[in-house]
Amino acid sequence: MKRELTVLSITLGLLLGVVMAAANVYLGLYAGMTVSASIPCSVLALGFYRALKRDSFYEINVVQTMASTGESLAAGVIFTLPALVLVGAWNSFPFWPTTLIAACGGVLGVVFMVPLRKALIEDSPELIYPEGVACAQVLRAGAQEKDGKGFKVVLQGLGLGALFKAGSALLGIIKGTVEKATFAGKSSIFVGGDISPALMAVGYIVGLPVSLLVLSGGLIAWAIAIPLMGTPVAMEGSAALDVAWGLWSTEVRYIGVGAMVVGGLWSLLGVRKSFGAGLRAMKNADSSSGDLSPTILGILLAVNVLAIAFLYETMLHNWGHTLIATVAMVAASFMFVAVSSYVVGLVGTSNNPVSGMTISALLGTAALFLVLGFKGDSAILATLGVAGVVCCAACTAGDTSQDLKTGSILGATPRALQIAQLLGAVVPALILAPTLTLLHEAYGIGDKLKAPQATLFASLTKAIFGDGTLPMDKIAMGAAFGIGVIIIDRVFMKNSKFKLHLMPIAVGMYLPVTLATPMVIGGVIHWLASRKHPGRDEGRDPGVLLSSGLVAGEALMGVTVALVLVSGLDFHVKIPELAQDILSVAAFGGLAWFLKKKASA
Repeated sequence: MKRELTVLSITLGLLLGVVMAAANVYLGLYAGMTVSASIPCSVLALGFYRALKRDSFYEINVVQTMASTGESLAAGVIFTLPALVLVGAWNSFPFWPTTLIAACGGVLGVVFMVPLRKALIEDSPELIYPEGVACAQVLRAGAQEKDGKGFKVVLQGLGLGALFKAGSALLGIIKGTVEKATFAGKSSIFVGGDISPALMAVGYIVGLPVSLLVLSGGLIAWAIAIPLMGTPVAMEGSAALDVAWGLWSTEVRYIGVGAMVVGGLWSLLGVRKSFGAGLRAMKNADSSSGDLSPTILGILLAVNVLAIAFLYETMLHNWGHTLIATVAMVAASFMFVAVSSYVVGLVGTSNNPVSGMTISALLGTAALFLVLGFKGDSAILATLGVAGVVCCAACTAGDTSQDLKTGSILGATPRALQIAQLLGAVVPALILAPTLTLLHEAYGIGDKLKAPQATLFASLTKAIFGDGTLPMDKIAMGAAFGIGVIIIDRVFMKNSKFKLHLMPIAVGMYLPVTLATPMVIGGVIHWLASRKHPGRDEGRDPGVLLSSGLVAGEALMGVTVALVLVSGLDFHVKIPELAQDILSVAAFGGLAWFLKKKASA
């Protein structure tokens, strides 16, 4: 009998799930994206079990399954719930509403995906599930590895990422951003980049093509649009740096909003066949395939729908509105779980267009509520409440699919992994509200933590239902730009290996260009390493392991420093700004060299 769900595997899996959820909350709010926890947690679990001299292949798979489910849950939450604070509907992140939206959304993602498992994962050879395959390779290779080399590389990344964040946020000897601007006539010319190991690591993990797309969006906004606008009358006399940031925050980023909306709708249109395939798979599901029974799935579905309905009623205080919101949530969750489960099999979790799905769910729900006469804070709460559950369900379903693919390759028991995924969706949800509150008080969501998706959703809902205004001319300009990018990609780059994916370009326009700079450095390092080791599996790439450690180390130290900042302690060291700039660039350059050395080994 396989030893899978044991006290040790469940305990370690939940611990790593909580840690990765907290880390990805920070990273997602900072950079607008998260990274998969499966590979780093697999390596950490292998090292832990090896230290205990306990060889249990299937237990380790349960550990990484639970850990990655916690990470995906964080992605669903940070894309939507901070918008409620940004629009003023919430003053903070109340524990039970935040926890219920996350946990119920995560459970629905698992419940709706389970009937799809056999049809999509076992009976659809065209669906690769790349992260699931890579994780299986890591576990197989790790079982044969005796020196724990991969474990040590992840620990190195953890230490270096934490050290950089402590030097930046705690001591202040390393700048978070090195930036300069000057005037050329009336135009502000800006250069700069974030000193962030996590962003460089994200660039390495996603690769050079995606990093270049994000940078291209940033350059369009910061090197073309901002200089062309000159200096508005209201900003005359301001420093060049203030002019650049002012134009971006009030004008230029809304070009990115228009492009993101078009990108979201286009991504949804692009997966229409995937939705049909997902529905057919659900219709033909085999209840005797080793999965959780239909009875258990039905009970879980009923409990979660009732819990969300109760939550919506406490938020809206109107049972009619609550019923409509609940029906919209269930329908959208069902649809996008099917889409997400199919799409990640084709393009992987990293390329899963969850932002586009959530934008579509938000706009569709908002349109429904407008027709029914909803307005004010109750409409904003209902719309974002539905979008939050849908986003958590779609994110969790994509991750669940990859983990079940790993289990299928390794011969694990589907039912055991599905129980692990349910636990991984519920327990880490308990720490999301405190983590969000802590980060908001320490750094400011929408300020030092840009929260790009949540800021976009806040702007949209406030303009639709509240007294907010949007520069519609800039949004229309961005929408036209997005349509142009799609046409160029479909007509002129049909046979090219390099694709002009709109969403990364739009995100690059919407985010400060300083975030794209370290990402491209990471992407270049990945490209150089891949030239030296062509065809190397991701699971055997020490650059991926080191990068995963860098992401987790910086993010976890970011949460830790937040505790210090909230307590009122100050450890900042006063040094001249020029010396700080030189030290920051030199330290980041040294880390980039170290990543290249490891990745090329």
